[in-house]
Amino acid sequence: MKAITYRRYGGPEILEYGERPEPKVGPDSVLVRVRAASVNPVDWKAQAGYLEPFLDAVFPVIPGWDVSGVVERPGPAVTEFRPGDEVIGYVREDFLSRGTCAEYVAAPVRTLARKPRNLSFTQAAGIPLAGLTAYQSLVRALRVGEGGTVLVHAAAGGVGSMAVQLARHMGARVIGTAGERNHEYLRALGAEPTTYGEGLAERVRALAPNGVDAVLDLVGGDALTVSAELLAPEGRLASIADPAVLGLGGHYVFVRPDPDDLQDLTDLAERGALGVEVAAVFPLQKTADAQRLSMEGHARGKIAIAVD
Repeated sequence: MKAITYRRYGGPEILEYGERPEPKVGPDSVLVRVRAASVNPVDWKAQAGYLEPFLDAVFPVIPGWDVSGVVERPGPAVTEFRPGDEVIGYVREDFLSRGTCAEYVAAPVRTLARKPRNLSFTQAAGIPLAGLTAYQSLVRALRVGEGGTVLVHAAAGGVGSMAVQLARHMGARVIGTAGERNHEYLRALGAEPTTYGEGLAERVRALAPNGVDAVLDLVGGDALTVSAELLAPEGRLASIADPAVLGLGGHYVFVRPDPDDLQDLTDLAERGALGVEVAAVFPLQKTADAQRLSMEGHARGKIAIAVD
């Protein structure tokens, strides 16, 4: 099969496009013919070696954890899926090696759910990691519910845009930080936009004088520090970007595969409550260019990889 690989830690320049053996399919996995993958910041951070303290890398590594595609062959213990089923997945294992930037991936069933019927493969590939991150942060860490006010940092990005939609679906009011060019986009998603940077605390207090009930930090650093000052009494704080949140009494969220959560996201997408903005689509052999765009940090929504 054709695949993208890297043989050592480094930046986009180390990626290679070429032949790799088709992956073996274990008893609890299915072979998925990949139709699309997506790029997330964790992909190039893992590739740079930042996750080396937690995850072994078995080189050559195929990058990518997001997938949408078609089941080619189930493993012998699998009853959940049949050949021809369209699926999405957050195909993360406890080591780096068998990623989704390839023509085929062997995906454990614990990482998969049915693909939303109303989304294209490139749109659907944007849901798993970003959608699960937003969902698990809002539901489990922040316990967002009807009538609360949620502040989402970097609200126009992949995770942020899904968090805005999910929080609105849960009945919350949402304030989202973003550059001015994305303010109309956030309004269309149902958020009240404000710019990030100096003066953020005053701008948020003007919108929510009594404080916000929950903050989802996707940036870290100063944004996290300011967020702690903006909470209402009993307010809750979560970050996916900065473990320092633990010292502020908040939750550090590292997304995990969960087929039930992923199926909930599929259901929401089919009901029109969750959409995917695709900023750009790259062919598989141009994955390095997709990573470079992600590293710029300004893409609206998701960056997709189309696998022909």
